[in-house]
Amino acid sequence: MRFEVVLAPEAVEDIRRLRAHVRPIVRDAIERHLRHTPTLVSKSRIKRLRGRARPQYRLRVGEVRVFYDVTKSTVEILAVVSKADAVAWLQWVGGHR
Repeated sequence: MRFEVVLAPEAVEDIRRLRAHVRPIVRDAIERHLRHTPTLVSKSRIKRLRGRARPQYRLRVGEVRVFYDVTKSTVEILAVVSKADAVAWLQWVGGHR
């Protein structure tokens, strides 16, 4: 099944802020991993996040983390942040439900 990938406005801005050589790597990973198998958990790439309503999943792309939710046919990308900022972003989101 092919999922529709939708980027939240914040995620679009996050991608624009990435360094130019990192952007195509992140876009390729999103297309490769989230278009067809966004819930396929692996030790190194996709992780299901427990104990929170949003986001449901995290995709690791080098030093970048892509946080997203999955519905029946859609993947909604909520944020694209650096590994260093990931914990702070998750805490911020957890406080703003």
